[in-house]
Amino acid sequence: MEWKVMTFNLRTNVPSDGENAWPHRPRAVAQAILRHAPDVVCMQEALYAMLLDLAPLLPDYAWVGEGRRGGQADEFCAVWYKKSKARVVEYGSFGLSETPERLGELGWGADYPRMCTWARLVGTADEGGNGGGLTIFNTHLDHVSEPAQVNGMRLIMDRIEALRARSETPVALTGDFNVGPEHAAVHGLEQAGYVNGYSALPGGAKAAGSTFHEFRGGEVGEPIDYIFASPDVAVARIEVDRGQYEGRYPSDHYPVCAVLSTK
Repeated sequence: MEWKVMTFNLRTNVPSDGENAWPHRPRAVAQAILRHAPDVVCMQEALYAMLLDLAPLLPDYAWVGEGRRGGQADEFCAVWYKKSKARVVEYGSFGLSETPERLGELGWGADYPRMCTWARLVGTADEGGNGGGLTIFNTHLDHVSEPAQVNGMRLIMDRIEALRARSETPVALTGDFNVGPEHAAVHGLEQAGYVNGYSALPGGAKAAGSTFHEFRGGEVGEPIDYIFASPDVAVARIEVDRGQYEGRYPSDHYPVCAVLSTK
């Protein structure tokens, strides 16, 4: 079964961003998503009010998630899915800390609480069937602490493997990792057999260019936004979308979209 998956850091609502502050960008974000028509959109840095702004602009989608301090508080790693493509059979969130069942905790010297939201999807044409499913893990690693980045990713990998042990579900892991392709958090995934979506590009991740641009555009640099897949998933293609919508960049990160095929 083929799945088109997007990861998109929206840049949270910061009034000092001026013309790039969130109130000016919902339509641009929606247009970027609609251009690709992904089956799944994994957002980072979205506040609850931002999700409410997007909902009427994306009527074909529903979403699951919670804030990184629990409930509606603080930023979400929300998972949106196309309602005609899939339904959610289970979902949840955990903190990236030594106490993952408690959201809002700082882990391993992190500057902010970090989290991961996951959702197990089943294709609507394959009700209850393993063959048509995909589980999404969506995260936003810390931007300061390397121990938080490495240990947070290890925790995510442990949770993925625990889920796969009981459900045999194929998995996609998306997010803003806040690190380049040579970082231990990325290498750890690759060494464990996870497929880096950028491997579908000639030249791999080094050819992907920057995915964070501070509303300035350009592509010089390295990606920090990723789509990974479990070994039983093939990455057919991947694109970093550097376009403008509604006359502006929709975020300070570019959306990244990949086509995945479950075996």
